[in-house]
Amino acid sequence: MKYRTLGKQKRKVSVLGFGAMRFPVHNGNDAEIQREPTIQLLHRAIDAGINYIDTAYVYHGGHSEQLVAEALSQGNYRHQTYVATKLPIWNVQKPSDFDQLLDEQLRNLRTEQIDFYLLHCLQRPEWNRLLQLGLLEWCDRVVKSGKVGELGFSFHDSFEMLEEIVHARDWSFCQVQYNLVNEHTQAGTRGVEFLHHQGLDVIVMEPLLGGTLAAPPEPIAKLYAEAGRDPVEIALLWLWEKQGISLLLSGMNTTEQLEQNLRLADMAGEGKLTPSDYELIAAVQQTYEKLSPIPCTKCRYCIPNCPQGVAIPDNFEMYNNAQTFGGSNLVLNHNLYHLLPSAQQASSCIQCGACAKHCPQSLPIPELLEKVVKLFA
Repeated sequence: MKYRTLGKQKRKVSVLGFGAMRFPVHNGNDAEIQREPTIQLLHRAIDAGINYIDTAYVYHGGHSEQLVAEALSQGNYRHQTYVATKLPIWNVQKPSDFDQLLDEQLRNLRTEQIDFYLLHCLQRPEWNRLLQLGLLEWCDRVVKSGKVGELGFSFHDSFEMLEEIVHARDWSFCQVQYNLVNEHTQAGTRGVEFLHHQGLDVIVMEPLLGGTLAAPPEPIAKLYAEAGRDPVEIALLWLWEKQGISLLLSGMNTTEQLEQNLRLADMAGEGKLTPSDYELIAAVQQTYEKLSPIPCTKCRYCIPNCPQGVAIPDNFEMYNNAQTFGGSNLVLNHNLYHLLPSAQQASSCIQCGACAKHCPQSLPIPELLEKVVKLFA
């Protein structure tokens, strides 16, 4: 395993971090983690040199932090690992909530200090509201208290918003969504370069865009096959070549995924991709732009905020698959759509817009759900 530095204390972190958002679950229920397989997976990752575990208050229905704590409580794993988690900023309604939530997370994680603590999913509306509640003063105080080792934020907004947040205080690091098809999405390449020049270390989330880059549609798979290259290898090595990126987070939920990523992490560094690889990447980027009508990463932040219970990411996934592949795949996804309980179908959307406020991609979800209805009705 290779290591880079992260934060003001320049702690050495593995170039591959373990994202605790997509653990194996029972019967597709995100809140029911498969306990033993997950613990075994985490132990194997740490034994192989991964020393950064990224979780959050909301992951797996609120159970991810506790499962991570249980896994790390065994043997010497906690002392081998840096733990990162995130403040659920939408739950902060009054100044005292900052400390109340942090203390709850410390208990969840069975630790006296959270090594890397992030403000979760900073965007314009929440940023302005939190400033009025004394966010910046609390940030300074909580670091001095010792409850937090390094303080940063995860980000899903425009480059201009990123600039404003970065200049507001002396942050330790920033976590952004970034991959080879998101060069101009949210912070994008411009944002990653800006953060590096500002002296902030960068953590990359969604390096495979929710896993979709690992299993590309036929036109893109053909490009990789003709070049004799693997899509996962290209996507990860492309990121590890970028200056200022400390580590990539991968939500691995099988041993096969873990072992593949461990192998690739040993290759991390500059000069791993050839000029022909960059030609392939350009062709892949252009093809993806033509094929994927809805850039949903299936983060599921929208679901808890839908009063109707619409399965928004599932609807979008069926729509994308039908539009991308067409033919028999259109029929298949039409049938899958109608197998959903009626409340979960796009047709149950009442156009209230509550979901869109929590979408990291800033997707106009109600409008897009109308497209799903028109395709599958």
